[in-house]
Amino acid sequence: MDPKRIAALEGRIAGYDVNNCGQFRELIEAYALGALDAEEGTAFEAHLATGCKDCAQAVEEARWLVNQLAYLAPSAAPSDMLKARLMQTVRAEARAAQGSAQPKAGIPLWMWAGVAALLVLTMYSAWDARRLQKEIQTVNESAAAEFRQREQLQQELAVAKRQAHILTDANSKKFAMWPHDTQMPKLEAMWHPELGICVMGQKVPMPSSNRTLQLWLIPKAPGSKPMPSLTFWPDAEGKLVLMVENPPDVMADTKALAITEEPAGGSPQPTSAPMWVGGLS
Repeated sequence: MDPKRIAALEGRIAGYDVNNCGQFRELIEAYALGALDAEEGTAFEAHLATGCKDCAQAVEEARWLVNQLAYLAPSAAPSDMLKARLMQTVRAEARAAQGSAQPKAGIPLWMWAGVAALLVLTMYSAWDARRLQKEIQTVNESAAAEFRQREQLQQELAVAKRQAHILTDANSKKFAMWPHDTQMPKLEAMWHPELGICVMGQKVPMPSSNRTLQLWLIPKAPGSKPMPSLTFWPDAEGKLVLMVENPPDVMADTKALAITEEPAGGSPQPTSAPMWVGGLS
C-alpha cells in the first residue's frame, strides 16, 4: 500500500483528518515552538507526511521566525523579575533533565536560545552602561578643565590690562623701592589712585622655605602701624610682577611702601626688617 495512504489511515488521531489542511493551520506556530501535546504533534506530523507543500512551507517559515526570536530582544536590560522567572524555569528543567547531556524533548529549543540571548544582553548592557558612564565622566572632566583654564586666562588678561593702564596713565605715580642689601635688585612701583599698585622687578631672590614676601603700606599719620597687604613670590627666574587692585589705604595717606619676609600665609604686623622700602614723597 502507498506510504502516504498508510500515514493517512494511521493519522486519524484525536479527531484529526490528516488530509484536511484547515484543521492544522492554527497548530503550525505551536508546532514550530514545540508546544503541541503528543496527540496533536503526532496528528500534525502525519499530515505533513502526506506531502502537503503548503503546510510544510508554513512550518519552515514558522521555524525561521522562532529562530529569530533570540535576536528580537529589546535594547534595554530586562527586569529582575523576568530574569528570575526565566532562571527559575531553566533550573527546574535542568533538574528534570539531570543525567542527560542534551535537553529533553519537552524543553523548547527557543527557550534555551532566549535564555542565552538574555544573559548575553544583560552582560552587554552592563558593560555598555559602564563604558558610557566613563565617557561622560571624561567629557565632564575635560569640559571643567577647559572652563577653569578659560577663567584663568580671562583673569590674567584683566590683570594685564589693568597693569598696562597703570603703567601708561598720567595719573599714576612712579617711585623706586630700594633694597636694604646692596646686593639685591632695585624694584619699581607705580600707584594709580583708582586702579591700584603695581610692583615690578628682576632677579628677585626666592624666600627661604616656608617663608613669603609681604607688601606693607606705611601710613603718614605719626604712630600708625604698617598696614598689611598681599603676600607673593617671584617666579622661578626671579621675575616679580605684583598687582594690588584694592590697597588697604589711599595713596594720599600713605608715606611709603615696604616689603618684608614673613612666615607662610603672611603676618598682621612685620616680624622682620624691611628688605625693600620706597617713599612716595
